[in-house]
Amino acid sequence: MDQLFLYLEKRQQPMHVAGLQLFSFPEGAGPKYVSELARSIREYSSPEPPFNQRLTRRFGQYQWMEDQQFDMDHHFRHEALPKPGRIRELLSLVSAEHSNLLDRERPLWEAHLIEGIRGRQFALYTKVHHSVVDGISAMRMGMRALSPDPEERDLPPVWAYKPKKRGRGLPSNPVDAVSSLARLTTGASRQIATVPALAREIYSVTQKAKDDPNFVSIFQAPDTILNQCITGSRRFAAQSYSLDRLKRLSGAFNCTLNDVVLSMCGHALREYLISQNALPDRPLIAMVPMSLRKDDSAGGNQIAMILANLGTHICDPANRLRVVQASVREAKKRFSQMSPEEILNFTALSMAPTGLNLLTGLAPKWRAFNVIISNVPGPREPLYWNGARLEGMYPVSIVLDRIALNMTLTSYRGQIEFGLIACRRTLPSMQRLLDYLEQSIRELEIAAGFK
Repeated sequence: MDQLFLYLEKRQQPMHVAGLQLFSFPEGAGPKYVSELARSIREYSSPEPPFNQRLTRRFGQYQWMEDQQFDMDHHFRHEALPKPGRIRELLSLVSAEHSNLLDRERPLWEAHLIEGIRGRQFALYTKVHHSVVDGISAMRMGMRALSPDPEERDLPPVWAYKPKKRGRGLPSNPVDAVSSLARLTTGASRQIATVPALAREIYSVTQKAKDDPNFVSIFQAPDTILNQCITGSRRFAAQSYSLDRLKRLSGAFNCTLNDVVLSMCGHALREYLISQNALPDRPLIAMVPMSLRKDDSAGGNQIAMILANLGTHICDPANRLRVVQASVREAKKRFSQMSPEEILNFTALSMAPTGLNLLTGLAPKWRAFNVIISNVPGPREPLYWNGARLEGMYPVSIVLDRIALNMTLTSYRGQIEFGLIACRRTLPSMQRLLDYLEQSIRELEIAAGFK
């Protein structure tokens, strides 16, 4: 999968993920606080793996090697917002930076320290190529650089921490490459043995989907404006919502918090598409990543995918939530009966049509899903970076060709924090989705009898 993220990258399709962290100044900090912080950060000019690794190609595949000419000024940048320094200007800066490809001649990451934000605040925008980290490992990396103690100082930036455990990323030398090939060969028979049964399972799901809406097949996603060709231009929008409100709804409807979130997204997409006169008759399908990570490693990707019916064809919010819940429950039940190898192979087989289209563009009608919705668990307690309080953290993910919207969220300090990234030319006025998400909460609260 790490190799795939590298092969998929092109100018209109950058394959990096990012996070935007918003901080408030420590008590008593002077006007030069951010400049002094930037000066101290630059002293950490010898990064630890994977932040000191750049790409090379050996034996026909990508591998990592240590960058012997590491340039801190390229990777760490101190910037200021134009006046008036509103969140609008911050999101515009992130949109522009997220549109730019990372330089493959260098380690695949950048960090931008941003000052000039109203209300004695500053931000840190950090982007890393998806071949280096997945969402869970990126969250773990980010949390290691923060502290629950507001008095703790001299905390290094994320790239200066020694890795706890080596992940399953790309090989870093020829010996590792040969070992990886040996492991692949050794496990090939076990992997291949699962394919016939899984192919039958996919066929069975496809047939059941014709009669039961809870079953989502790999050819069920309709054609929408979300699934047009994209450009390299991005728009980023972010907003926080009360976690207690969503938990109250999950209790009222006897469903999970993720079910509520997916139903919110279904409502927001329905309203957005109606505003664009583009709502299809069939429901939109979301691809929802599911972590398979069982250890504390940080490198590489260990994820599978489920397909969820978003119920965008349903007007009633309670009925939409029930459809979402049944769809997710069915997918989880299927995975609960599989081994990790079977889950990965089932994911590969079910996503193969979409992957073929992303790589070649030869089958635009073969569509397994319309949108990506990802939920990455975050910290519950307030965190600090050298005394600066973390006020919000917003994920910034990836847009793919013919999948022009990605809705990623995380939790922090009693909030659910959405980060929406889209092709700004394909989806005009995408930021309206934030209003529709709030609207969806209010409608579910009315349906639950809260208001």
